[in-house]
Amino acid sequence: MPPEEEHRIDVHLDELLAARGMTLTELADRVGITLANLSILKNGRARAVRFSTLTALCQALDCQPGDLFTVRKSS
Repeated sequence: MPPEEEHRIDVHLDELLAARGMTLTELADRVGITLANLSILKNGRARAVRFSTLTALCQALDCQPGDLFTVRKSS
């Protein structure tokens, strides 16, 4: 396996929440995860995301995984 490097995944929760007029607290309640864990994901510090969490986020935000995450090109 390659050495662990800084990931290049950008998380777009702020944009999706703003577009839907939803707060992070409201999303956490709808998805059933703690506000602290959702904040870790929102700030790009999460090391993994469970498919069940991803599914719940997409349902609550009426979006697709590609709306939540993008990959930055390597430099």
